[in-house]
Amino acid sequence: MKSKLFTAALFSIALLAGTSSIFAQGKMMKDDKMKEKTVMVGGAAMYPTKNIIENAVNSKDHTTLVAAVKAADLVETLQGDGPFTVFAPTNEAFEKLPKGTVENLLKTENKKTLQTILTYHVLAGKHSAADIMKDIKKGNGKATYKTVSGGTLTVMMKGKNVVLMDENGGMATVTIADVNQSNGVIHVIDSVVLPK
Repeated sequence: MKSKLFTAALFSIALLAGTSSIFAQGKMMKDDKMKEKTVMVGGAAMYPTKNIIENAVNSKDHTTLVAAVKAADLVETLQGDGPFTVFAPTNEAFEKLPKGTVENLLKTENKKTLQTILTYHVLAGKHSAADIMKDIKKGNGKATYKTVSGGTLTVMMKGKNVVLMDENGGMATVTIADVNQSNGVIHVIDSVVLPK
């Protein structure tokens, strides 16, 4: 239960990596009136008119992230104007962490560490899949971004997948790109990335 709550919280704070076909699929699509379309995540529609938190709480795949965001007192931040780019780990991503890690991070005494991990999944500004791909091309196969926590994330292609590499060499793949929000964009990832 705590694990699910943690994933939900983290979902509100972070995200990046994925496949080019998923990027194409999740790319910002607009209708005749230039309004962004909704994308399904965790069985729920993610509305571009709602903010990161309003959408994240509806995804059954991000309950741990949402719980973590709440425990870290980051809800208000992620409801702010932004814009933010969040690489949002799924519940399954949190389950890959060593047993007891999520429960330990959710303890009050570990709030600062949790905040650092969650904000490591967030970039200032809105970085669409197309923007990220341009940066990768411009960087000859790699792009490096500074996170809100002050750390760095490296993004690259691995086959047809867009992959994030954290400061420890850990990897995460973007599984759903361009989930547009009123205050930014979410890219769903399959692993939790960790700062040094």
